[in-house]
Amino acid sequence: MKKLFMVLGAGALVIVLASSVLHAQKTASGKKVIYVSSSSAAFKLSTSKGVTMEVLWGDPDKGAHATFTKFEPGYDAGMHTHTNDVWISVVKGAYMYKDDDGEKRVGPGDFLRVPGGHKHWSGGDKTEGALFYEEGSGKFDLIPAK
Repeated sequence: MKKLFMVLGAGALVIVLASSVLHAQKTASGKKVIYVSSSSAAFKLSTSKGVTMEVLWGDPDKGAHATFTKFEPGYDAGMHTHTNDVWISVVKGAYMYKDDDGEKRVGPGDFLRVPGGHKHWSGGDKTEGALFYEEGSGKFDLIPAK
């Protein structure tokens, strides 16, 4: 009987240690330094024509994330909402924004937070387009407004 308790105790200890190691690896990987230059990023086409993205961390299709995003000149996303909050900081060009409170030209060095569920229109400047850093609190979606 004493042997059985020792074996069970050793087995439980192995499980606890393995769990701790996996947690430590997961935590350590989330704390690494990330550096990406927007000028050398490998932008890939997104699901919207006129939009390219470079994912910096996370996964926009699954959860929280950050990207460099480009809108081609004149890109028009139409009126829409997003399920989750989106934070935008423009690097180059201008991110055009419109909601019930009016229009904004969000230029280099400017910041914009769009709360999830907020109806708005967005697009790229007609001449320059837009290059911006974007973070999302969850999965990215674009829900056309009715």
